[in-house]
Amino acid sequence: MKNPEAQQDVSVSQGVRMMFYMMKPNETSFQTLEEVPDYVKKATPFFISLMLLELVVSWIRKRKPPSRLDDALTSISAGVLSRLPRLFTRSIELTSYTYIWENHRLISLPWDSLWTWYLTFLGVDFGYYWFHRMAHEVNIMWAGHQTHHSSEDYNLSTALRQSVLQIYTSWVIDNLGPLELILNTPSHHRVHHGTFEAENKKVVYGLTHPINTFDPFKVQFHHLVYIWTTFWATPGFFNKFSVIFKGPGWGPGKPRLGLSEEIPEVTGKEVPLSSSASRLLRIYAVIQFALMLAFYEDTFADKAVSALHFK
Repeated sequence: MKNPEAQQDVSVSQGVRMMFYMMKPNETSFQTLEEVPDYVKKATPFFISLMLLELVVSWIRKRKPPSRLDDALTSISAGVLSRLPRLFTRSIELTSYTYIWENHRLISLPWDSLWTWYLTFLGVDFGYYWFHRMAHEVNIMWAGHQTHHSSEDYNLSTALRQSVLQIYTSWVIDNLGPLELILNTPSHHRVHHGTFEAENKKVVYGLTHPINTFDPFKVQFHHLVYIWTTFWATPGFFNKFSVIFKGPGWGPGKPRLGLSEEIPEVTGKEVPLSSSASRLLRIYAVIQFALMLAFYEDTFADKAVSALHFK
């Protein structure tokens, strides 16, 4: 077991800059795994502060309390749930990665080279593009990724609406000019949550077939249930195989990704899902949720991080 204290501390400046991917190469290059800061844990206070600031600004601009706390709590719940599997899988992931790197790596790139940093930056973005595209075009992968798209809001809490089956985040930044042509930018992410067109009009967020629930478990697993029932209802072995590995809109006799004309028309006048809960019940839910988060941080988060230090 490695010493957890070997991890570097993150300064306030770095904590703010890491929220907007403004870290320098020499701040994010490390010779050993033990030196790498736990970015999620270090960034959490800054992220929570920005969410609270966003809440206050929204309250001031609209001159009334936000009415979509239900959606925000669902998103944060999804973020908590998405981290829990790491308690059981992180050590397996690291052991497997370490074994492959030590025994089957093709080349060793210098950890302190600028070329390594820039090639990795572009390589991760390129690899992520194809992974993300597959998450939309392969039904069983969409079962995980759809969680992230299920919110009908687009704010900082939506970044936490992650799947138990897939970990993915995003941030709110304006157009990045020429970088829009080659990188998966935040502007692309926003329109991707609606439909992929240039961001020149208001984007409507959510799934094409809304799930109409704030239940965190339904948000996570409803599409798996859909795949299960569709699998058994579809005749033929190859058709059943296609239910799993072709697009979410596929059906017998349809193209791989389904028919575009079957996608419901989005008018922009859709009414977002809302809760009929009383204000008192909402206050109770927020207090209970805050206590749950404190319990999570104290009981689970540190244990999940400690898995990083086992080999």
